[in-house]
Amino acid sequence: MSESHEHGLPPKSSISRWFLTTNHKDIGVLYLVTALFFFVFGGTLALLFRLELITPAADLLGPMGYNQAVSTHGLLMVFWFISPFAFGFANYLVPLQIGADDLAFPRLNALSYWLYLFSGVLMGVSFFQGMTFAGGWTMYAPLNTPAYIPGEGLGATSVVLALIMFTAAVTLGSVNFLTTMYRMRAENLRMRDIPIFSLSINLTVWMMLFAFAALLAALMILASDHIIGTNYFQYSIDGTTMATDADNPGASLLWAHLFWFFGHPEVYIVFFPALGVMAECFQTFTGRRLVGRKWFIISMVLVALQSFVVWMHHMFLTGINLPIKTVFMATTIGISLPFDLMVFSLIYTMAKGRVRFTTPFLFSLGALLLFIIGGITGVFLGAIVLDYQFRGTYWVVAHFHYVMVAGATALFGGLYYWYPKITGKMYDETLGKLHFAVYFVGFNLLYFPMFIAWETPRRVFQYPQELQIWHSMATVGGFLLGASFLIMFYNLFASLWRGEDAGDSPWAYATSAEWAVSSPPPLENFPGVPSYAGGSLSFLDDEEVAERTRKSGSGVAADGGAATDGGTAADGGEPSTGRRASSGYRPGGGTASVTPVTATGTPAATAHETSGEEHASHASLWPFLVSLGGFIAFFGLSGVRTGSVVYVTLAALGGLATFGALFGMAREPFHAPEMPIAERWPFAKVEKPKLGMWTFLASDIVLFGAFIGSYAFVRVAYGWTAWHHDLIPAEHVTMPGLINTYLLLTSSFLVVLAMVAAERESKKGTTAALAGTFALGVGFLINKGLEWQHLFHIHTELFPNGWNLSTNIASSTFYLTTGLHGAHVTVGLVICAYMTVRAWNGAYQGDDRAIEYFGLYWHFVDIVWLFLFPLFYIL
Repeated sequence: MSESHEHGLPPKSSISRWFLTTNHKDIGVLYLVTALFFFVFGGTLALLFRLELITPAADLLGPMGYNQAVSTHGLLMVFWFISPFAFGFANYLVPLQIGADDLAFPRLNALSYWLYLFSGVLMGVSFFQGMTFAGGWTMYAPLNTPAYIPGEGLGATSVVLALIMFTAAVTLGSVNFLTTMYRMRAENLRMRDIPIFSLSINLTVWMMLFAFAALLAALMILASDHIIGTNYFQYSIDGTTMATDADNPGASLLWAHLFWFFGHPEVYIVFFPALGVMAECFQTFTGRRLVGRKWFIISMVLVALQSFVVWMHHMFLTGINLPIKTVFMATTIGISLPFDLMVFSLIYTMAKGRVRFTTPFLFSLGALLLFIIGGITGVFLGAIVLDYQFRGTYWVVAHFHYVMVAGATALFGGLYYWYPKITGKMYDETLGKLHFAVYFVGFNLLYFPMFIAWETPRRVFQYPQELQIWHSMATVGGFLLGASFLIMFYNLFASLWRGEDAGDSPWAYATSAEWAVSSPPPLENFPGVPSYAGGSLSFLDDEEVAERTRKSGSGVAADGGAATDGGTAADGGEPSTGRRASSGYRPGGGTASVTPVTATGTPAATAHETSGEEHASHASLWPFLVSLGGFIAFFGLSGVRTGSVVYVTLAALGGLATFGALFGMAREPFHAPEMPIAERWPFAKVEKPKLGMWTFLASDIVLFGAFIGSYAFVRVAYGWTAWHHDLIPAEHVTMPGLINTYLLLTSSFLVVLAMVAAERESKKGTTAALAGTFALGVGFLINKGLEWQHLFHIHTELFPNGWNLSTNIASSTFYLTTGLHGAHVTVGLVICAYMTVRAWNGAYQGDDRAIEYFGLYWHFVDIVWLFLFPLFYIL
């Protein structure tokens, strides 16, 4: 029986394998293939509008067709291609590089992928709903609102919902990667010692955790404008022109703040994995450890932190006052300095090594050259005076692509670099170099003329006649760039069937841990439990693991250290053996032993796969079903405002299917064991689920912070006291809020009592406390429902038709923000009801951890209410 069948997973040749798998390597392959599909999708749209731009008139796609092609190209490339492509590598390689057997939550990893896939499908469906979104990839308000979208605008609504679905996938992935990297590193492997690529992913997911939460807030508000008629970003339309006294002052500026608080970190979210790939390739193909590795890492950390304080340079042309603009100009110029250090580190690494111009290195070097051009031209835009001249022109388009597509260039190098590891086959090196040559020429022919034709207005198909020659050159470059990928696809597909066997490592100085195992790696990754206790990678067998666990009293390794990437080439040239050490660089210098062995001295190949008797689970259909249900529900939601029976039915059925699949997923026996011995600093005493919950709540804090901040921003723009004219008199609304405050605070106290009862093994006490929490939560929702019902039907001189979702901006902010909180309460009640039934059946006795994890969520929801109550009921 094959290894796959032993673990309940069909072979890779079976289609069912790819619907069931939760293994990180399979998910990585799915991400890579899917991202490349969306790359072709977005690239085809780009070629279409490049054909349109051959002449300065809309004679091919037409005005609206051009707007749709440009907008969806940007959205597809930024969201559905470049970051997921990077995370295909991250899924496949990070567990291997840090010595983990999988990601911390395998089913959530699968769920993240399927949500990503179905979000892209929903994006594609939008083309068949009249028209898709056509307001630019930045989706500026008020162009993103129904009032400015021709027809019913269902396609635009689908795009917004697709982005929400995509953001959910990103959040799950961020929580998963952070939990994995802080809880599942190999023994003695410190965070600062993990390979550069994995470090780049760690910083990337930290940025994603917070940046995408802000975007999610913006998208949820925008979706409510589309679906339920709120007017957060809506402007009233008077005939054919926008009313001069717009109902919601500051709304368009609010969108810009929310979007760019996400949007500028997104540049580094895209580029950091590419930096990691470049560093890996530079080390491998120069035979040198990265020069100034410590400072390279510090620079990445500084950029990750600074990325959240530069967003306003995208808004220099707005009415923000000059002192604030000057501060953001300084932070923008400042963030370029750590990048200078990283660029010099890569250059010195190349200068001090023996360069081998393989395909992966050529793409990495090309990415560096392109990024230097993109960075220099970006400094122009960081200066307020120059930005006034360049903003809204093709200078921005050229700069943006020299940065973002430079990142994609490095990632294509990564595809060639790890292709032998993923497939076990070598690609054709000659075709790879030909691909790079055509790619590099096509890239520069496409984008560099845009600097010369910079006066072309951005996102407009008409331009001065004298610039036509440059746009014609760019179009030729675009088709040349596209043609280069025909070479790549042919090379990779042909090599998969008839390429030479790659062996464990075809690269002489590839020294991170993924090269220490077979190509492709086995299902369980390693032939034993990885350890760096001896300064280099070895694999521990069951006996050695048990002995170390007995000695330490836990599976937590001491905080030691061992370098894990970056070997040094011998002066004599190529090494004599193709199989390199798994650990790479020893602390004392030089390369480690060639063949990894267990700590007891036996060859690694003879070590056991796991130290426990029960194998990890690798198969579950529920993540696919949850995502399918979510897709159906969101597709239905896109058209519910039309009153169509079909759309309403789909929304209801999709919601029920999603809930049912989540319940099935919760009931499914699925074993994802802790590593028996691992490096877990600084979270050695924090269980894996608790760390996951903490990480999720960190993102949720930003989500609620964005909602509350949006309310405050719009209210200040409107006039803090003038706001009262749009409110129902306070005596009508204060008491329900006060009652709800007491209900939630009491429910939090009952969760603590449930933990105490579980610890004392009191079944009745545990059940009663959880049931009481559920009852108080239901009471909160009932009270909230009665309050809303009253407000909807209140009749005053100012509000003869009631105070509903679309009455004014004050009502929209109230219902949306408290509604988001109510949705969190509802989710908590579903979990609480499930736990109450389990407690009645005897669960949690003597082990209150599950109740504690739920309590973290519930206490957070209650704390949020303590902020919402004074804001919406008193102030």
